Amino acid sequence: MIEDYISWKERHPEHVFSGESIDAEDSPGALICPMSGGLMRKFRIAKDNAHRVDYSARVGGVWLHKGEWEMLVAEGLAGNLNAILTDQWQHRIRQEKASESLENLYRSKFGESDYQRACEIREWLHDHPQKSDIRAFLMADSPFSVS
Repeated sequence: MIEDYISWKERHPEHVFSGESIDAEDSPGALICPMSGGLMRKFRIAKDNAHRVDYSARVGGVWLHKGEWEMLVAEGLAGNLNAILTDQWQHRIRQEKASESLENLYRSKFGESDYQRACEIREWLHDHPQKSDIRAFLMADSPFSVS
């Protein structure tokens, strides 16, 4: 139960989790909670780790498969197990994944050097006091014509 974990964590604040890499099993779909018989939710643990832990809201329990606890410890996330189950954590992972996907799309579309240059220009423009006028100048078909 997540409450048991939180209680243990509060009683052992000095515990430091090591950071070694571990392979862990994951189920591809939603599982049935062995205590309540209800469907469990899957929670991503990090942007760069597709692994998900199973959570039963009916009993407040996280069910770990073989190697999952060791993987959480190795990822430095064992101390954050309760945070992983929050909407904020899951939202942050989705945002980070979406940002990474868009960055990769722009990198492949522009090429690495043009992407870096575009980032520099974007940063310069973002902080410029006349950014609106500069954008209008850049977007105009002919910025020097009067008609």
